[in-house]
Amino acid sequence: MSPILHTLAQLNRGELKGVVRLQLSENLTTFPEAIFDLADSLEILDLSNNKLSVLPDDLSRLKKLRILFCSNNRFTELPEVLGGCQQLEMIGFKSNQVIRVSSAALPSRTRWLILTDNRIEQLPEDIGRLERIQKLALAGNRLTSLPDSIKNCHKLELIRLSANRLYAFPDVLLSLPRLAWLAFSGNPFCVERDSHDEFKTVQFGDLALHQVLGQGASGVISLATWQRNTFDFPDTVAVKVFKGEVTSDGYPEDELDACLAVGSHDNLVKPLAKVVDQDCSALVMELIPSHYTNLGQPPSLVSCTRDTFLAGLQFSLEKIAYIVEQVDRLVLHFCDKKVSHGDFYAHNILISEEGHVLFGDFGAASKYGHLSMDQQQGIEQIERRALGFFIDDMLSLCTEEDKANELYPSLKSRCLSSITLKQ
Repeated sequence: MSPILHTLAQLNRGELKGVVRLQLSENLTTFPEAIFDLADSLEILDLSNNKLSVLPDDLSRLKKLRILFCSNNRFTELPEVLGGCQQLEMIGFKSNQVIRVSSAALPSRTRWLILTDNRIEQLPEDIGRLERIQKLALAGNRLTSLPDSIKNCHKLELIRLSANRLYAFPDVLLSLPRLAWLAFSGNPFCVERDSHDEFKTVQFGDLALHQVLGQGASGVISLATWQRNTFDFPDTVAVKVFKGEVTSDGYPEDELDACLAVGSHDNLVKPLAKVVDQDCSALVMELIPSHYTNLGQPPSLVSCTRDTFLAGLQFSLEKIAYIVEQVDRLVLHFCDKKVSHGDFYAHNILISEEGHVLFGDFGAASKYGHLSMDQQQGIEQIERRALGFFIDDMLSLCTEEDKANELYPSLKSRCLSSITLKQ
């Protein structure tokens, strides 16, 4: 269910007394004073898609505030008043013009920090004091290095560093004991994108796009048929048209490059051709049969980095083992191709009734074959850790009677050994 979008008029009339979550998007240029009337109840404040550039000095009066979203505004620095909010643990300032992030702006309880698509050149040297941080999204900034103290962020599980100005792979990340989802493409230390000249190409005019099948951060996937089928492809296909701007995972061009670099596999959606067009980048793919459904749902505000699942979803242990076996083979395939997927999650998996899985999202993928052997091994351990978390999630869907099955402790042990891998 989508959050309710409130109005400033409702707020000013006192109609929102007692609300826990407030969302306002009305081209606001100043912080509405009436928000403080909700101080006794307000926990989630979403002021995204406005024209704000400052927050009030007394923001800490919102004593229950846990989550603050201010994406798509006009902030040039992360407001230091955030540091005084004692309960604040989730902060989102995506797509502003933030240049400066001071230590004072980061509350010690921070678990989730989203600063994608800004102009940040450096992080606070003492960022390692954020002992609770699990998710750090920094793609699309101007970072040239990471503070050494980040090695103390022992609970960090997901970090997005794509589309920055890093001149060397940040080795400090390889010591983090729980890091499982890493994206770093589109930095100066990365190899140039491959032209993939061996891959078939078609013109956009060869295709007729129909209804939208799905969309994500990097693009829109549509059903398509052929106006001119040069290569005798299936009559009906899927076409992903990539967006031009940086996403939460990085550049769409890097996603396309990684997708083609990985090649074919029984558990990957098969790419058929690149679309050559000066105005956009697109990929033609096999159409996924309609009986495939999403295995998981994206993380929630509560789960942070871990997937969620539909209520009541359960699988037999045999089916779980089959799913894990396929994903394990897929992780090995990525390692063989020297591509880090960076997003091994159940919500990126489609599954058939029989348990066959298909993966198709390469938004966070990064090529690493040019790095040192130690760095390559460290990255592969991070990918294995993601597999461990995936197994853990799958076992949470196991039927109660199957927990007595001798296969259960075997999978549980494998899950724990993957998560606790040491560099």
